Amino acid sequence: MEILKIVLTILFAIDCIVLTALVLLQEGKSAGLGAIGGAADTFWGQNKGRSMEGALVKGTRVAAILFLVLAIVLNLKIFA
Repeated sequence: MEILKIVLTILFAIDCIVLTALVLLQEGKSAGLGAIGGAADTFWGQNKGRSMEGALVKGTRVAAILFLVLAIVLNLKIFA
């Protein structure tokens, strides 16, 4: 059981670093003055899911879910 706890803790630390990097790489969500003129409806705005920004958002979701699962598993009483 001790080896499993060590492996999960290492995975948790790596996930924390990856999650931090993914959040910092994302652009801000503020539209600025471009939203007034309708610039948000450009090609890049419509295809955001297939762009690098969309990939960062999906990666952040996966890393956040993994973070929560590992945090819950590491706090179970079986490792105490």
